[in-house]
Amino acid sequence: MAEAINPIQEVNIEKTPFEGLLIIRPDVFGDDRGWFFESFSEARFRIETGMNLTFVQDNESMSKKGVIRGLHFQVSPKAQAKLIRVSRGSVLDVVVDLRRTQPTYGRHFSVVLSAHEHNQLFVPEGFAHGFAVLEDDTLFTYKCSNYYSREHERALRWNDPALRIDWGVDDPILSSRDREAPLLADLPQDLFF
Repeated sequence: MAEAINPIQEVNIEKTPFEGLLIIRPDVFGDDRGWFFESFSEARFRIETGMNLTFVQDNESMSKKGVIRGLHFQVSPKAQAKLIRVSRGSVLDVVVDLRRTQPTYGRHFSVVLSAHEHNQLFVPEGFAHGFAVLEDDTLFTYKCSNYYSREHERALRWNDPALRIDWGVDDPILSSRDREAPLLADLPQDLFF
């Protein structure tokens, strides 16, 4: 039996040109005290997206302006879907489709996620994910459908010329791992989803 959903809370879900990749804009209720919104409801998520997905891990990072984290992903059987939002500050969030069966394979999508807008991005399995931090002390949070696995963790080069991603950052702050990640063309053919 489906759980009853409060009809006052509404969520606007925008499809993107990438199968399964969704922008989620919850209703935010504000008054002279501040604001309130429901950041996640499992029942609502399942009903409104049609996905029977369970999130098992929440992650949070804090970064200063100019940091780029990514592009990261996990391979099967530990691939992860993610529900992403920003609690403070803003980021340019970027995903690259690594699903060889999709017409969008090797293409990227980006959207600004901000605490002010309260918008979220649902990323299905099969995408590399990264973000460029647009404000100091940005808090970035996301839910994962699978646990972290070092053995299944992979990365894709953030500035791969084949991807032509405009990160909007002139002199990014990167980890050595992200700086040295392989190009899309160098990833193993059997790696994908």
